[in-house]
Amino acid sequence: MEIKQLYKLYLEHPVITTDSRQLTPGSIFLALKGASFNGNLFAQDALLKGCSYAIVDEDVDVSEQLADRVIRVDDCLQTFKLLAREHRRQFSIPVIGITGTNGKTTTKELVAAVLAQRYNVMATEGNFNNDVGVPKTLFRLNSSHQIAIVEMGASHPGDIKTLVETAEPTCGLITNVGRAHLLGFGSFEGVKKTKGELYDFLAARNSLVFLNADNEHLAAMAAERNITNIYRYASSNQHQPRVVGEVVSCAPLLRFRWRLNDEVQGASCQQPWHEVQTNLIGTYNLDNLLAAISVGLHFGVEPGDINRALEAYRPSNNRSQLEHTASNHLIVDAYNANPTSMAAAIDNFQRMEVSPKMAILGKMGELGEVWEEEHRKVIARLQQANFDCVWLVGEEFLGVESPYRRFADVEEVKAAIAEEQPKGYYILIKGSNSVKLFQLKDLL
Repeated sequence: MEIKQLYKLYLEHPVITTDSRQLTPGSIFLALKGASFNGNLFAQDALLKGCSYAIVDEDVDVSEQLADRVIRVDDCLQTFKLLAREHRRQFSIPVIGITGTNGKTTTKELVAAVLAQRYNVMATEGNFNNDVGVPKTLFRLNSSHQIAIVEMGASHPGDIKTLVETAEPTCGLITNVGRAHLLGFGSFEGVKKTKGELYDFLAARNSLVFLNADNEHLAAMAAERNITNIYRYASSNQHQPRVVGEVVSCAPLLRFRWRLNDEVQGASCQQPWHEVQTNLIGTYNLDNLLAAISVGLHFGVEPGDINRALEAYRPSNNRSQLEHTASNHLIVDAYNANPTSMAAAIDNFQRMEVSPKMAILGKMGELGEVWEEEHRKVIARLQQANFDCVWLVGEEFLGVESPYRRFADVEEVKAAIAEEQPKGYYILIKGSNSVKLFQLKDLL
């Protein structure tokens, strides 16, 4: 069955479910496979529970009366992506693609908050940014939406190419590129090549790129592709950005100001500064905020509405959160960690105008053969920062020389907290999600 035929079937049964335990009666069951599951094995169960059809990519054992409701394809995941693309093509609205090593989810949420001041926005929920999450996101599109924001993640070469060919963004941005998922990418050059697949797609269509002009890697990547349709933002006028911004304070929440660059705008007088108090931790979030401002301005959101959206936004999901407990003040950034984001978190914490400071840092995963080098760099950076107390968690930190207290896992940290009960600290909690440092919040 061709994709257009399958899509017509979808229009008659406009819900696709990939989990037979959580299905909608009358929906289409699509049998995805993973390392520890095979949806094909549940095709009959899904049909018996009320699904109208089951799409499979293996021979399945179903009763004779159900056989005509089973559709065989070569690859269910590829079919899922092609169906999602067909659905996306029904909507002639702007689709903003966002990727990057760090900050893509926060940037996506900030952009969504800003655009929601003027438009009905459909944006990626949570971290549904992979080859299953992006199609699920696209299927949420309906006729009420005026603009869409699709976050795209990657851990292997070619991942972004696959996702942009599914989502077909009309414009987009890369937040940054850093040393993350090196086990999958092989090298930093592999990271840049894969993230740059968004630029490849946009450049081929002369579509707009929102560019952090301060980031030399991104600027070089855009230049290599001869991208000229660019909306620049930066923290200085050096590269002639259309939007310029700077940090005002971080004590501990980030306060910044921004303005249109009159040199680029061709204004007869200097453009006014807009000062914004955010609920975000981290000077590194300035780039994410300027990206959201740039997207908002391009799509006609008024500066006052942009400021209100940014001031009202509150982070969640253990990203750049400030939480006050009865005993301490917690800077929670425990969703993920890589060398780039770890360095930014430590540097920002060092600059924060608070005291005393304690850092509980977890290992960084998926670094391949450079794991030892990168964890040594973290320790060196910590020594320069000179925090009052540092705890390091995970086997990688146990494997390198360190002057700091070390723990094998989060359970050992919990025991130490119960015994010593740290009080009065500003505490940075940062590490890969697998270390589960987010479990410490309720104990501190």
